Amino acid sequence: MADGTTQETSAPGGRRPGVGERVDRLRARAGGVAARVPWRWRYVLALFVGAKVVFAVLGVVALAAWDGVPGAPPADEAGMRTAQEAISGQRWISLWFAWDALIYDHLARQPVTGDWDDFGFPLLYPFLARALAVPLGGHTALALLLIANVAFLLLLYYALRLGEAVLGDDASARRFTRYLVLLPTAFLFQAALTESLFLCLALAAFHYAEQRRWLLVGLVGYFLGLSRSIGFLVAVPLALVLLRQHRYRPDPRSTARYLRDGWPLLLIPAGWLTFMAFCRVTGGDWFAYKHAQEKGWGIRVQNPLWVLWHGLTGGDGRDAVRVWFAVAVLVVVLAGARWIGLPYVVYAVLTVLGPLSMGPPVYKSLLRYLLAAFPVGLVLARWARHATADAWLGAVLALLQGVLFVVWLTYWTHFII
Repeated sequence: MADGTTQETSAPGGRRPGVGERVDRLRARAGGVAARVPWRWRYVLALFVGAKVVFAVLGVVALAAWDGVPGAPPADEAGMRTAQEAISGQRWISLWFAWDALIYDHLARQPVTGDWDDFGFPLLYPFLARALAVPLGGHTALALLLIANVAFLLLLYYALRLGEAVLGDDASARRFTRYLVLLPTAFLFQAALTESLFLCLALAAFHYAEQRRWLLVGLVGYFLGLSRSIGFLVAVPLALVLLRQHRYRPDPRSTARYLRDGWPLLLIPAGWLTFMAFCRVTGGDWFAYKHAQEKGWGIRVQNPLWVLWHGLTGGDGRDAVRVWFAVAVLVVVLAGARWIGLPYVVYAVLTVLGPLSMGPPVYKSLLRYLLAAFPVGLVLARWARHATADAWLGAVLALLQGVLFVVWLTYWTHFII
């Protein structure tokens, strides 16, 4: 128009569109945008956002319900609530900071002095937070939470891609990814802990291994080896993927192929060696991590089968329940071995027996460490091919996770750390 004004004339007869028509247009535009997002990301984002909303609401409601109840939290954990309030006045944020999360925040904020407690945890996670905190105005706690949740989102994507390769169809891959979100303590993927980062790196490494992109496997594996003490052991099942791709042939020609393709696997233990070298340079002790674990928590390497048996027969009832979860994971994985293959069985066994080798102190955190055993989700996805079985299994897992989430929030039993 001559006066520079605009007029909406797309409605019949030149009239302005009504509210309903405008809503329909917005829906159509939103649908068009969504249609341009690849289906994998649509599925992954739906799982991620759904989990965030459900646990934010459930967490705030559960904490409000326990307010004022005598003994909640117990006296020896009252300081944790104070520390959470110092991080954020918003409960849907602060509830994700408990136990080791507070130590990670300390490691991300404080300079390394060489004291023994600087080396009680692998430093990839807190050092990433230290770097990210710079553009966040020095807010290391927010950086820790962002890293954990970005890793959670990415692990869902890599899970979906890996499920397609291992299980062979999109429907099974979607079930596998969904079951990872429904595992009994999967709410910890959203916490300021290393669970999501470790599993994201592990799933990415296996995904690239299945695609025969071994240099990427090595690069991802290097950070995997830096992320947790058990990380360097993942080189073993990844090497089995390489052997399987060459049909486990021992002849000289195949050996040359193994060396040509598989040399990046050496980067995985190199990640842990980097941490050991850091301990030596800053603290004067190659084995500062081991000594810090012994001094701080009484952790010493032991026979994992003895620790498992002790938990079932010699500990208290809570220890037995935790260990039965570990037994259940091993039973499910071994029962489904022919569907998922030797590399994933070996990985699951390592990620279950590895924590148990730390001795009886591990019982309190065992349910948390079992999250790393993702092959259990592959087997469950294979078993729950029928809609009825899928629905019942999903409901049982969701209910169990909800109960454990509330238990974790209340700190009453020290059942999950």
